[in-house]
Amino acid sequence: MTDKKVWFVTGAGRGMGVDIAKAALAAGHAVVATARNTDTVTAALGQDEDLLAVKLDVTDPADAEAAVTAAVERFGRIDVLVNNAGNFYAGFFEEISPQDFRAQVETTLFGPINVTRAVLPVMRAQRSGLVVAISSTAGIVGQEFCTAYAAAKFGVEGWIESLTPEVAPFGIRTMLVEPGFFRTELLSPESTNYAEPSIDDYAERTHQTVAAWNAMNGQQGGDPAKLAKALVQLASQDQPPLRFAAGADAIATIEQKAKDLLAQADAYRQLSSNLAHDDA
Repeated sequence: MTDKKVWFVTGAGRGMGVDIAKAALAAGHAVVATARNTDTVTAALGQDEDLLAVKLDVTDPADAEAAVTAAVERFGRIDVLVNNAGNFYAGFFEEISPQDFRAQVETTLFGPINVTRAVLPVMRAQRSGLVVAISSTAGIVGQEFCTAYAAAKFGVEGWIESLTPEVAPFGIRTMLVEPGFFRTELLSPESTNYAEPSIDDYAERTHQTVAAWNAMNGQQGGDPAKLAKALVQLASQDQPPLRFAAGADAIATIEQKAKDLLAQADAYRQLSSNLAHDDA
């Protein structure tokens, strides 16, 4: 028996995906590192007998099927899928175009759905596997300027939470990872698309928000390399957590959301408790 596993990581050409691939390789695992352009994977990770760079556009189901086939042909199995690829369409809802809103959901929600749909038959045949979804605190708490991103991440949360009991009988586990602010490339021009300002009522708040986020880029408190090592550690457990709040700020966010939900449920307890049919 061996502890060596085969990791399949999306968005591994830059950002946190590179850190995750490096951490898995350093721990002695084999890694299928995917990206739209495999040159970025090779530039970031170099060459290794335990590394396979594969082209993958997560929005293309055929690409996902081909990448999974290549992974199995090379390594024979897939033990850990990390749905990491994503982007960020930011702006006030009225100013985000319908096309950009759909593009956000297409990449950040349907992207991992496409890849997971391709991987699950492999894991079912093995009767083992772990599906990791890199969510966000934006999948727990919505905030202004993040309507498209939060919609996609909330979708990821609900999808994975519902998928969990479906695949558990086959020895397949899931783990939602909810990072707070980490020093990744999410706020860089390569990853963030700002809505074109078009409504005067939002102009000043847009200016202030963009300026604040530009100032934050590269200054976030979280270390993605440490998060990557933590994920490798968690993935090695027989029972990985269903949710992993990554970062002290993420824990604080989730704790506050839990308090808010309880308070909101309690606020109208009497009214809510008297909605049954009188003959019930």
